[in-house]
Amino acid sequence: MLILSCYSNKGGVGKTATAVNLAHALALAGQRTLLCDLDPQGASGFYFRVKPSKKLTEARFFEDVQRFTKAIRGSDYENLDILPANMTFRDFDVFLARMRNTRSRLKKALKAVKGDYDVVLLDCPPNISTLSENVFRASDAIVVPVIPTTLSQRTFEQLEAFFRDHDLPLSKLHGFFSMVQGVKSLHGDTITEMSKAHKKRILKTQIPFSSDIERMGVHRAPVTATAPRSAAAQAYSALHRELVARLG
Repeated sequence: MLILSCYSNKGGVGKTATAVNLAHALALAGQRTLLCDLDPQGASGFYFRVKPSKKLTEARFFEDVQRFTKAIRGSDYENLDILPANMTFRDFDVFLARMRNTRSRLKKALKAVKGDYDVVLLDCPPNISTLSENVFRASDAIVVPVIPTTLSQRTFEQLEAFFRDHDLPLSKLHGFFSMVQGVKSLHGDTITEMSKAHKKRILKTQIPFSSDIERMGVHRAPVTATAPRSAAAQAYSALHRELVARLG
């Protein structure tokens, strides 16, 4: 079972939209996929019209295999299930701090579904914490959306520095440019600079700033399902193909 994460230590970069569309693309390709929403805001579950299980608290997430698997919901799409978040997930860090083997608890919890899915995709909250370190250690690959601006460039470099400082493999990081606006010279300059400076870490696919992506909240569905011929949907499909090719 492959564990992928969609993560950014900066909010508002298109992380959840990426997780939702990437999960749908994986399912379309025939991969049995579980989208696991770790963000207490629960946006991934909202996009798929899935209500959270209030009984799956932070303790049961990590310690109760039966409750964990019962909280998984089917979606409207073949090969795609959702584990929706709820507000108790905001206490993950407090709970993890009290547990033994803190940094490996998430990976142990996900083993409960190892025989049921080909891919687990984690939609993560935008911070660096005990939970995010669990995500980094559990994941085979971490997909990082980066808006081509100075602040997003800085946060990506901070993430790389965290990996170096904590002996985590940089090869897990797969950045890509999100919410790209070709008319902005700053976007073009930042893309050129980062592509050179982080050549091994940056994917070639770019996700455009698009009203079709913004309308996902209205349709409550992936753009790859509601507007498959749109530039945004084509870009997410290309991101899926490039990531699969890179991971082999």
